[in-house]
Amino acid sequence: MFERPRSGERALLVRVGFGGPVDPEDLAEFGQLARSAGAEPVGTVTGRRERPDPRFFVGSGKAEELRQAAEAADAEVILIDHALSPSQERNLEKLTARRVLDRNGLILDIFAQRARSFEGKLEVELAQLRHIATRLVRGWTHLERQKGGIGMRGPGETQLETDRRLIAQRVRLLTRRLEKIRQQRETGRQVRAEIPVPSLALVGYTNAGKSTLFRALTGSEAYIADQLFATLDPTVRRIALPGGTQVVVADTVGFIRELPHELVAAFQSTLTEAREATLLLHVVDASDPRRDEHIAQVNEVLAQIGAQDIPQVLLYNKIDRLGRAAGIERDAQGEASAVWISAAARAGLDLLTCVLAERLSRSTRDARVRLPPGAGALRSRLYAAKVVRAEHAAEDGSIELFVQLPDAEVLALSRTPGVEILQTHHSDS
Repeated sequence: MFERPRSGERALLVRVGFGGPVDPEDLAEFGQLARSAGAEPVGTVTGRRERPDPRFFVGSGKAEELRQAAEAADAEVILIDHALSPSQERNLEKLTARRVLDRNGLILDIFAQRARSFEGKLEVELAQLRHIATRLVRGWTHLERQKGGIGMRGPGETQLETDRRLIAQRVRLLTRRLEKIRQQRETGRQVRAEIPVPSLALVGYTNAGKSTLFRALTGSEAYIADQLFATLDPTVRRIALPGGTQVVVADTVGFIRELPHELVAAFQSTLTEAREATLLLHVVDASDPRRDEHIAQVNEVLAQIGAQDIPQVLLYNKIDRLGRAAGIERDAQGEASAVWISAAARAGLDLLTCVLAERLSRSTRDARVRLPPGAGALRSRLYAAKVVRAEHAAEDGSIELFVQLPDAEVLALSRTPGVEILQTHHSDS
């Protein structure tokens, strides 16, 4: 379906600076993207323009330079660190006699290699189909003409039309399957919402160390590697903070500059974990000189998915590379706003868990809750979450529980059919 570069395929990297020179850091990141896809960079071409060229994107002169550089380096594929239109991609392929892949196509290819769950594979395939649907240029020529005579009449539609129809059918099928999976995931999320357990979502720029931190916090065997988009599929685990507070931690897909919109749209299931979290743990590579820029880019994606108003704690990771000690930063109100840690060296994790307990306890509320007689399962989940402080059985079979919950979880519990919130007040803890 989607032509994936073979492992070790020789690639020529291209980046153009618009209105200024090419930033070496951007070029280095693109090289890392290419290697993450399994390509072997054998050359680099850079340029500077005021605006993209409608025909070749890079201009006719630079396009000829690409052709010559690809021949000299014996490159098999040309990777462009920009989003190309279908016509620009075709024109460059025709001129250079080599496959051309833009930034979006390259990231899609990496996602296709990294997706492990059934849902993740479906999401990647759907994004790929929508991407290549715009790049179908012509059908097989032997089917395009309808010839006269017995046995010489064509099939009635070009191969291009057939491909478009088959792609449209596959898109509809994948959309239905994903919708069913998302409904199942939403049911699981609603069950978690009934359990008064705060949820934490790890977000951050790709390769910032989210999965390493997730493994350090939860003990889960999350896959980690020094490559972009090492993990895609959402993983959720429960941990206990100091004081016994139970929380759910979710690892999410990493973000990157110019993340294709179709991928943001496709990975809604993963990103929903961030959008519905009680607290976001924004993991930052403290050793990266562009960390402030990466923080802004992650916040931009969070705004796209409607998670910009969820409270955050910045986690400056990889302090072992800086030779810096673990520590906590507080704002003018004394609230912890950032923690300096090293997930790999397990430095500062005790400070982090204390900060999480502190941030979550500030919104804790004592509540007296009445459950209907048939709510035994909900009662069991509340006890499993260790938030029940006392219980009283009424004559009508209902149960009154005295619980200690975050404000958001009290609200979620109040929306559960048959449940009554009789009394609430802020906890002293």
